[in-house]
Amino acid sequence: MQKIEHSAGFRGPVGTQGSGVESRRVLVAELAAIAGLSVATLVAATVVSVGMARASVADGVIDNDGGLFAIALMLGVAFIAIGGFAVLMPGPRRPRH
Repeated sequence: MQKIEHSAGFRGPVGTQGSGVESRRVLVAELAAIAGLSVATLVAATVVSVGMARASVADGVIDNDGGLFAIALMLGVAFIAIGGFAVLMPGPRRPRH
């Protein structure tokens, strides 16, 4: 009986090998997914930024308590940086069988 290892993404089980056409199709699907998610993230960030600018959210927060806003802003930047570094770090190595 074949042991099936589950993995996330567009690739099939580890033991199966596809033809060159299948691997190209997988590559194109992965690139399309990455491009689509990148564009959607940029659009969402732009919409939120424009909405905040029109609503003058920062002016209301800064006028009341600028120190607290600065701390919250720095914590947000730190969390984003930690997430970015976590994505760049290699995962645990699995032994090949």
